[in-house]
Amino acid sequence: MPQATTLLAEPAAGSDFAPLLRQVRGQGLLDRRRGWYARSIAVNLLALAATAAGIVLCGDSWWTLLLAVPAALFWARTAFVGHDSGHAQITGTRRTGRLIGLVHADLLLGMSYAWWNDKHNRHHANPNHVDKDPDVGVGALVWTQRQAAQRQGFTRWLTRNQARLFFPMLLLEGLNLKISSVRDLKRHSPAERRTEAVLLALHAAGYATLLLSAMSPGKALAFALLHHALFGLHLGMVFAPNHKGMEMPDPDDGARRGHLRRQVLTSRNVRGGLVTDWLMGGLNYQIEHHLFPSMPRPHLRLARPLVRAHCRASGLPYTETGIVDSYRQALHHMHAVGAPLRTG
Repeated sequence: MPQATTLLAEPAAGSDFAPLLRQVRGQGLLDRRRGWYARSIAVNLLALAATAAGIVLCGDSWWTLLLAVPAALFWARTAFVGHDSGHAQITGTRRTGRLIGLVHADLLLGMSYAWWNDKHNRHHANPNHVDKDPDVGVGALVWTQRQAAQRQGFTRWLTRNQARLFFPMLLLEGLNLKISSVRDLKRHSPAERRTEAVLLALHAAGYATLLLSAMSPGKALAFALLHHALFGLHLGMVFAPNHKGMEMPDPDDGARRGHLRRQVLTSRNVRGGLVTDWLMGGLNYQIEHHLFPSMPRPHLRLARPLVRAHCRASGLPYTETGIVDSYRQALHHMHAVGAPLRTG
């Protein structure tokens, strides 16, 4: 099974990243935090169980739909655990990490762990590279004017208006994750396909049983749609500020960049305190996460001053902004990409 970018290869002695890596490693910031993750996972599982119990107790009432909000929040935390397990942040054992990922992604979320890892692995290797990063490939949205120029018909209209449609489109992302996961099953070996298919089926059966045993089919459908819409919106709002509107390497430029420049110049941090850290699963420290993908989540904030000082000494811009401004920059980039289609 493809594994997300997890462990750092030892850089060359003359690398501009090597001194930073030695400093971070020397302070123990790459050491595992198994106890922290065990507590976080346990608390999240209890929160999910409490939400499910609340759905059953509220029963066949439209008030039950209010529980879609905490359900979406705790699903996002479940996704963060799956993300961290794919990066070997939780355990150094691949088998244990995969088990944690399968439980949290496939069983609890109905999202393929292998599909996500493969996609995320390619993103980490070449962030914002239009030919190599699937997150900036042509899809419902496009990220360069060269991509926009090729749009026709409905997709051309979509690109012209993609900035204003971005957040409404995120409401569909929760369902898109499930559809993409099922479609990806054919890529797996028979054994991997069987494992993931069984877990995805168990998730679907359990989710449907929970809702249909508590409420009427109409209310159950309304809850499922609202739950997935809020979940997709939440995840999209976490990932959107990280790279959108940052430097995009020219695919025609054959020059090789070192790890430090490749990751720092394409990533953006989001300032905030403990609430921001919790809501964004630590991914607000996107620069540190991309430089040290196997670094445990609670250490990212501790690595931030070291990385910022090293970037300053190396003459590299360290991009960090507030949450609102990060969305403004991302939306401005999407609006600029569609500009030629609005004037042509």
